[in-house]
Amino acid sequence: MKIAIAYNRESRSVINLFGMPNKETIGLKTIKRISDALRAGGHQVIAVEGDKDLVNRLEEFMPRVVKGERPGMVFNVSYGIQGQARYTHVPGILEMVGVPYVGSGPLAHSLSLDKVVTKMILQQNDLPTPQFHVLDTPDGALPELEYPMIVKPKNEAVSFGLKVVQDEAELRQAASVIFEEYGQSVLVEQYIEGREVNVGLLGNGPPEALPPVELVFGDGPAIYTYEDKKGTSGRRISHRCPAAIGDALNERARELAIRAFTVLGCADCARVDMRLDDEGNLYILEVNSLPSLGEHGSYLVGAQHIGLDFAAVVNRLVEEASARYFGTPEPP
Repeated sequence: MKIAIAYNRESRSVINLFGMPNKETIGLKTIKRISDALRAGGHQVIAVEGDKDLVNRLEEFMPRVVKGERPGMVFNVSYGIQGQARYTHVPGILEMVGVPYVGSGPLAHSLSLDKVVTKMILQQNDLPTPQFHVLDTPDGALPELEYPMIVKPKNEAVSFGLKVVQDEAELRQAASVIFEEYGQSVLVEQYIEGREVNVGLLGNGPPEALPPVELVFGDGPAIYTYEDKKGTSGRRISHRCPAAIGDALNERARELAIRAFTVLGCADCARVDMRLDDEGNLYILEVNSLPSLGEHGSYLVGAQHIGLDFAAVVNRLVEEASARYFGTPEPP
């Protein structure tokens, strides 16, 4: 099959640059690893930036199919270039021009990227999530929650702007930084003391929940910061898989992850991040509809525990998407 990897890294090929810029980028090493894995799976592969030239590039690579032929596919790892709900931009374009793709659709990405909407949907479906409050202005009314609280931008990922605050002064200061740097509302959550557990999902109807992965923080705060993810914090976060929380809680985490994936309408893959308090209660923090395929990410740690190396995960995702679009036999 012809597969185009759609990503965002350096291109600013748009008609105008304005609005909310995307701060996320994907590593060249990851793009190459995906390309190599797909070629090893027998596919013909190109990698293209998800900008205004995307449609032309795809049309050259995978022209309109003749009746009875199967079209090519996009392996979507695009974060978008600018604007709101940026994860939705490339999937929306692909749906408009009729190109199948790996991963969730625009609606699921939009719901998942908006942390407040995600939490409202979780609450409506009796899925546990920390109590929260939204600050729409820097001087807005403060939440009636106990300190410590955790502050984060409403529509960002990769722990951008994440901070644990201990009092009103710290909360106001952290919120002002988010308003200034990200230009969006602030989500204030009750901070859950305890352990962090991530559950990857793979497949559809229902998805398979990978073994829960516990993040082991070592020294410093027990939160996964942007600096941790980029390797600039001075500490190394390790993973324990399966999470050392007992069989019952591991199974409970998987069940919650599948339900969250389903109610948000995700497809093919996602990662659900949770906290476990000292009383054994799990709380869903967020749903990542575009889980990192970076070399040391928890999604791949969970997959490896069931015998799926990187190439197997990548090609399994193509099989899952093919089953959705073309009705091919379900992947093993």
